[in-house]
Amino acid sequence: MQCHYCDEEAAVAVEKDHIKVGLCEPHLQDRMEELSESEWIEEFQSQIDDRLE
Repeated sequence: MQCHYCDEEAAVAVEKDHIKVGLCEPHLQDRMEELSESEWIEEFQSQIDDRLE
């Protein structure tokens, strides 16, 4: 799967409402910084943790 924002290989893929979104390492870090206190992180944290291990 490719990153949603660029053509790099996605490091993680998250799914919401049956839609998968891939994020490469740089974009994952950017999004986590932007959304660190948001509901998005809480909702997808377990999926992110599972894929980064």
